[in-house]
Amino acid sequence: MSRHPKTKKSLGQHFLKDGNMISKIVDAIPASPDDTVIEIGPGAGALTNLLSERFKNLSVIEIDGRMVEFLEETFPGLEIIQKDVLKFNWSDVNTEGGPLHIIGNLPYYITSQILFSLLEKREHLTSALLMMQKEVAERIVAEPRSKEYGILSVQTRLMSTPEILFDVPPQVFSPPPKVNSSVLKLTFNKPPLSCLDKNLKTVVRMAFNQRRKKLSNALKRLDAELPSGEFDFNLRAEALSPEMYEKLTARLEQLGTFA
Repeated sequence: MSRHPKTKKSLGQHFLKDGNMISKIVDAIPASPDDTVIEIGPGAGALTNLLSERFKNLSVIEIDGRMVEFLEETFPGLEIIQKDVLKFNWSDVNTEGGPLHIIGNLPYYITSQILFSLLEKREHLTSALLMMQKEVAERIVAEPRSKEYGILSVQTRLMSTPEILFDVPPQVFSPPPKVNSSVLKLTFNKPPLSCLDKNLKTVVRMAFNQRRKKLSNALKRLDAELPSGEFDFNLRAEALSPEMYEKLTARLEQLGTFA
């Protein structure tokens, strides 16, 4: 096996090098050997090596052409999709109706974008095991009325069940990042929303973009009459639970706010 290419700072590449941690991450995938597993950003294949031994229906998505060549040489027969994961259509994956699991050591600079793209296609997914900056993972699982609670918390918790499994220290990477990481598991077991995704995003982002203001002021740009009596618009954004944001958006839809 030839030596893998050097990491690219511009792609946020930090490759795992600790065998125990690699095993711990792969062990955490809630998938059966016959399930379809897709790895995001395999890089030099640290996780891919063990994944390929455990799952026969494994594919990887990699944007870096240098790494694609290395993976082709190292893992003959592996399905390698050379593409920007943000432009990948998860609904195109043919699982014949079986479970589809995602795993990835995500570049920190596009973690939120990848997360939102997975949430948008959640009906096609069973689970996602994602390594990310610890601070981002904590924001995802944050409770209402905490300073970490925000847009990521509301949308992720309405569209999946998130759980931080364990932390990953910098020294198990090459090169070591300057922050701590966490492995987050998303289980896509939530029922369909009672409102449209795009309208929920509008309400949540409008509320949290002005989180120091009362909701009555933060939601003014909706240019609509807010439903009095059902919701306390004197509260600030962090006071509403994810379920209340869903309920509020559904009520605004009934009132024709987004027509």
